[in-house]
Amino acid sequence: MKLYDVTDLAVRNLRESAFRNSLTTIGIAVGVASLVAMLSLGIGLQQLASRRLQKSGLFDTVVATSRRDLRNFREQREDGPPPANSPALDEGARQKIEHLPGVVEAYPDIRFVTEVRFEDKPHLTMVAGVPFSAKNNNDAFDGMQGSFFSSEAVPEVILQRSFAEELLGITPKPGADSTNIAELAKPLLGKELTMRYAERTELPSSVEAAGGAAYSVVSRQQVLKIVGVTDLDPESMRGAARARVFLPLKLAQSLHVMQPSDTRDPSFSGAPTYPSISVRVKDPNQVPAVEDEIKKMGFGAFSIVDATRSMRQFFAVLDVFLGIFGSLALAVASIGIVNTLVMAILERRREIGIMKALGASDSDVRGLFFAEAGAMGLIGGAVGVALGWTIGRIINFGTNIYLERQHFPPAQIWSVPAWLVLGAIGFSIVVSLLSGLYPAARAARLDPVQALRYE
Repeated sequence: MKLYDVTDLAVRNLRESAFRNSLTTIGIAVGVASLVAMLSLGIGLQQLASRRLQKSGLFDTVVATSRRDLRNFREQREDGPPPANSPALDEGARQKIEHLPGVVEAYPDIRFVTEVRFEDKPHLTMVAGVPFSAKNNNDAFDGMQGSFFSSEAVPEVILQRSFAEELLGITPKPGADSTNIAELAKPLLGKELTMRYAERTELPSSVEAAGGAAYSVVSRQQVLKIVGVTDLDPESMRGAARARVFLPLKLAQSLHVMQPSDTRDPSFSGAPTYPSISVRVKDPNQVPAVEDEIKKMGFGAFSIVDATRSMRQFFAVLDVFLGIFGSLALAVASIGIVNTLVMAILERRREIGIMKALGASDSDVRGLFFAEAGAMGLIGGAVGVALGWTIGRIINFGTNIYLERQHFPPAQIWSVPAWLVLGAIGFSIVVSLLSGLYPAARAARLDPVQALRYE
């Protein structure tokens, strides 16, 4: 028999028992839908985590640290000189790191605890300098109310939500919904606050030569305009050291604020040093090479590459488990295929006998039942993908409604890539064909004489 004849006969047979075959096809569709829904959820969560990490700058960032810190004096590492002989992490070192191949920018970590006065009330908080590039490279400012800094060194400030609540005297109650950030920012935007800080001032070389200190500390204050309120911390990975007030980085550098790293360096001479430098790389694949170059310069270096490997491994295991549980429904549907085709053999024994009497071979009969099983798998797979896509959209829609009520930004936690669509349909066809092995072999073994005698 020709392929066209087998296909035409298979479609005709499926139409004759439309209700039973439709129920079997629906079972396949439900199995494929559960598989697609679960895998799309796992893929969506993985993509969400990757987007957040990548946009936060963690994927393409190396943090260079000083090995001259007193806390590292007892450490003797094999990948560089002893801490006492390591170079200082100062402006010269930052410029050398910034000129390494593949480096986009290298900016210092400037943060300090100081007093901020708002409406004549003092508030002690952590202040940090933020590079101007964070406007486009950091998702911490995506849901910000107000605006980003107008220039790189303008005396403006962005507040973190909790500090904004503190300035307004709002005390969040346990279990209660947090204040809407738009309502929180409205009375603060455009207002001014005064920051008091300790400025490090270089002394003339004659004073240093006479045996005096190389610098002095002078109390200063800076008036800052509030231009934005953000819900997240741009450097939340730093745990307890996170800042709640953010300045333009160049402004923070121009203030010459005295920092702990300036005095704990055993060879401190008065020149400013940095506790760490964030190095942004063009391509995440270049992170290991840049990290090695920084270590060769005598500095400590670490990145989140190892953590992302663990994250990818976790999601790979999660996808496997979701795929297994999603395939259980498809396995149940395969039993329905076997049952449907076996019943078809019992009902069509006389038809099979006539086919064989007219010259149909065992392979022709086997191919007919394979075609019927494959057709149910194809139709059920296509319907199942559409159903799974719909389920994913509904879950994503409901999740965003919940996030909105909790005052969180919307998120895409569901994704159905093209390979998942094609893979699910192909998998359903393969499962259907495997399920049709026994019925097809049984139909091919029928004796035409006994088949014609049937009924």
